[in-house]
Amino acid sequence: MLNHGHILTAENMRTAEQELIDDGVSVIELMDRAGKGAAEYIARSAPHTPTLVLCGPGNNGGDGYVIAQSLLEKGTEVIVAASSDPGTDAAKNARSLWKGETLRLADAKPALQFVDCLFGTGLTKPVSGELLDHHQRLYSGARRRVAVDLPSGVDTDSGKLLNPVPPYDLTIALGAFKPAHYLMPACALMGGLVGVDIGVDAASSIRLLERPSICPPTSHDHKYTRGLVAIVAGEMPGATKLAALAAQHSGAGYVKIFAKSGFLPPHHSIVTEYHTGLEQLRAQLSDDRIDVILIGSGLGRNDRATELLNLVLDIEKPVLLDADALILLGQDGANCLKSRFHPVIMTPHAGEFAAIACQTEGSKIDRTTQLATDCGAVILHKGADSVIASPKGDVLLAPASSSWLSTAGTGDVLAGIIAARFAGLKDAFLAAEQGQWLHSRAGKLAGPAFSPEILIDHIPKALQGCL
Repeated sequence: MLNHGHILTAENMRTAEQELIDDGVSVIELMDRAGKGAAEYIARSAPHTPTLVLCGPGNNGGDGYVIAQSLLEKGTEVIVAASSDPGTDAAKNARSLWKGETLRLADAKPALQFVDCLFGTGLTKPVSGELLDHHQRLYSGARRRVAVDLPSGVDTDSGKLLNPVPPYDLTIALGAFKPAHYLMPACALMGGLVGVDIGVDAASSIRLLERPSICPPTSHDHKYTRGLVAIVAGEMPGATKLAALAAQHSGAGYVKIFAKSGFLPPHHSIVTEYHTGLEQLRAQLSDDRIDVILIGSGLGRNDRATELLNLVLDIEKPVLLDADALILLGQDGANCLKSRFHPVIMTPHAGEFAAIACQTEGSKIDRTTQLATDCGAVILHKGADSVIASPKGDVLLAPASSSWLSTAGTGDVLAGIIAARFAGLKDAFLAAEQGQWLHSRAGKLAGPAFSPEILIDHIPKALQGCL
């Protein structure tokens, strides 16, 4: 069983393996560990299923020969289809130990189970031509498909598809989980994801988001020690109300909405302070008891919205910028945030990210980390593959959430959760981490086709699982 913990890039993985080799573990031994571990997963999940193992010329192909031999020894009918002769010493050794039948790709026929050991970590160019044609033919003829380390054609560090890649039923990571296991579009094709421990023990700045441990209030706490969240209302009151309710359900001791007269609060326990102009609002938001100001949910994009945003940014307090606030901020405004003394959290989806980020090349991790550095802010880059980055270079990758979260209003809920967690913790990165996990967990607990209000109702249940 592989510990999720740290996620290794292709370079990280090469370095970690070299450290093992320097300590006296041979490449042949590492290949044996990887192949036998993968074979155990395959045998347990589909025992005695006739299997075709597709082996490439490198060490991923060598893993395939070890897998094939191990399955053969377990009584499984196995054939190897080789794209070419092994090109590394370890792969040649694994091939020499294989006692079954090896066919050229052109001569191979599909089996019930297809195991892809063509290319794994470190692939930089697409699989193409006859090689891709045979891969697709043998894949299509199977009923169950397993990718070893990564599906052939996936870029390890970005999750980019270098060539057409079909979906798999199971992906077995070798040694460590890689960024592509959690980044779109590749992660959507992995099927079940498991990992084989080969002895790699390496740290990385990239970690997987895991269930947090959250401390409940003590008997000495009160509404202000648990945190006061201030939410600035704009043109669309519904989004503001969702963020406020989410903050209330996520542990905040006190939630206040600041709005023009006529705004109707979502609940009598959520206080609304009304203002008639910007100077009055400035005085209200200068309250020392306010722990964080959330602006953007339902803000709008007109001149008044810009005035409200500028006012909030002129007040030196922790801020959470979401939705319309990010569009209004733009690249120039985002670059000015680094001079702020208090923490900034931004929660952009892809479109909002494009409005504030200068870097457009590289993986989602690269782009999110660069924006966090440029702005001096914690960035939660939302999506099916959410990435959280701090200005210090720490990165969290979030496992896939419920696809039912793809509905209007759930982003406002996320902003409210994070604001509440920050109000109590005073730690922007930890607040984003806990907020993302609680949001995802609440989505799973809510079941299918839920509304934002139903999602909010399930936040305390998600929170309960962290206490």
